[in-house]
Amino acid sequence: MKSVDKLILKIEDLVRNEEYEQLETEKIEFKDNSSSSSQWTEVYKTACAFLNTNGGIIFLGVKESIDKKKLSISGYQDSQEDKLKTIRHQFHNQDGVKVDLDSYFKFQTREIHDKPVLLLFVESLPEEEKYVFFKENAYERKLTGDHKISPNKIEIHNEYKIELENSREIMPVIGASISDLDIDKLNEYITILNREIKTESLKPDIESAKYFLNRKTFIRDNEPTVLGMLVCGNHVDDFLGSKCQTDCYVESDNSRIALDKQVIKDNILNLMERSISFIVRNIKVAITTEDAGSSEPEYPEKLIRESVNNSLAHRDYRQNKYININIVPARSIEIRNPGSFKKKLLIERIEAKNPIRRIIPGNPKAQNPKLAEVLKVFDKWEGKGYGMATLTNACLDNKIDLPYYKFHSEEELSLIIPKGNLLDEKMETIFDTYGKYISEKMNGRNITHEQKTVISYFYKSEIRNRTDNYTILLTKDNNHSEAIGSLEKYELIYRDELSDAINTIYRVDQLLFKTDFYDELKIFFGSEFSLLKEEHKQVLQNIYRRNH
Repeated sequence: MKSVDKLILKIEDLVRNEEYEQLETEKIEFKDNSSSSSQWTEVYKTACAFLNTNGGIIFLGVKESIDKKKLSISGYQDSQEDKLKTIRHQFHNQDGVKVDLDSYFKFQTREIHDKPVLLLFVESLPEEEKYVFFKENAYERKLTGDHKISPNKIEIHNEYKIELENSREIMPVIGASISDLDIDKLNEYITILNREIKTESLKPDIESAKYFLNRKTFIRDNEPTVLGMLVCGNHVDDFLGSKCQTDCYVESDNSRIALDKQVIKDNILNLMERSISFIVRNIKVAITTEDAGSSEPEYPEKLIRESVNNSLAHRDYRQNKYININIVPARSIEIRNPGSFKKKLLIERIEAKNPIRRIIPGNPKAQNPKLAEVLKVFDKWEGKGYGMATLTNACLDNKIDLPYYKFHSEEELSLIIPKGNLLDEKMETIFDTYGKYISEKMNGRNITHEQKTVISYFYKSEIRNRTDNYTILLTKDNNHSEAIGSLEKYELIYRDELSDAINTIYRVDQLLFKTDFYDELKIFFGSEFSLLKEEHKQVLQNIYRRNH
């Protein structure tokens, strides 16, 4: 059943039983069918927000009162058809020029409790056509509201659009012709595109699909683009070489011999699935005592899937290099990628005793926005920065050890996902050894499991930063904000001077890293301490640390 059908059934049940549940989301909006201009102004604002964000559906004829916790069906009136027909002509670009958005709106009439309700489907604009304005403002969708887009954000996006003009994903492929595109693969894409509402007819042959191929930038000047070949090309490796390839290895103790290897060359969707399958079949699966002895892999499958999909979605298609996946049994998964992070996403202080190398998470602009739009259709990419969120959440849930990035050059990097636990035996030993000190700083309180986990994240981040690796910035804006706040209050973590109003860099109380207590012991024992054997000095250091 389509998600829109499920939503309609839910609305019917709530109205019938006089119950209430807030159903509006980032992509769903209810509007009463009022003839007033102000009501239609709100419809236009929401449509503008959907165009500028991720698209959505406006239900015209459904009234929601959040204050009264009531949902009712007012119904859509045909007398409003003139206003509905003009909705696609209400928007203009930044220069005030009207834009033709006919293909981004679709209509469908449904009945809910014997009253007609009109569903207005709004498709998201491609990145190079954003943002559009209604009257003097551009709007975006945030949760259930429509908000004005700031001039600063508009300016940043304008700079991004300049970058897109030279995007490698939409460059023509040398030697390829339109006949090298596969009509069956294209129709598979169109079928999924139509799953909520029919937006495009299936094509009998490639020649008939030219208009659609041009609109989606699968072809330019009648030649297939990198994007077009990735999605629906035949013999794709003949034309794209290493751009459509992943080399997968399972490393043995003797690194010169691979336990398993596979070179995968395919269209983008199959490339993703086959790469994921290689990892899944080459990681260990343990039987847990929970859930009646269910199986649990070394790494969460969602984490593997998102990491592989993001690597292919964000890779640099200007470089004729393949992606390398290397599995070290019982140790780590490494995904080596052509590409890098933009400088504005990096927080660096490299030339220092305690260097900082952090990556700002969130919702970065897609490196390959046209490909990202295709992957969204196939549910392969969310476009909300979920990849990094999944990594940090899996780590903080103790399902993996701290993930980190290694930069091989300005054009190539690796994501390393270590097996194990963030709060491992080593960290527990540190908390045990420094238990007295921690308890005193917390005014006699016991440190909680969550607080240990957060400190472990920051502690291991500092260790990784010292070895030229980059870790994902963890701030208060996550579900561990209370633990972070309390640790900062007790001064077990503190803000680094590189922090700004938006991005806070937390560091751990440096005493927790201290292993050299020779100065303290010299004061305690006097000059005789220096006459002791080295192993005796080390024993006294351990006793001193334990006692203090």
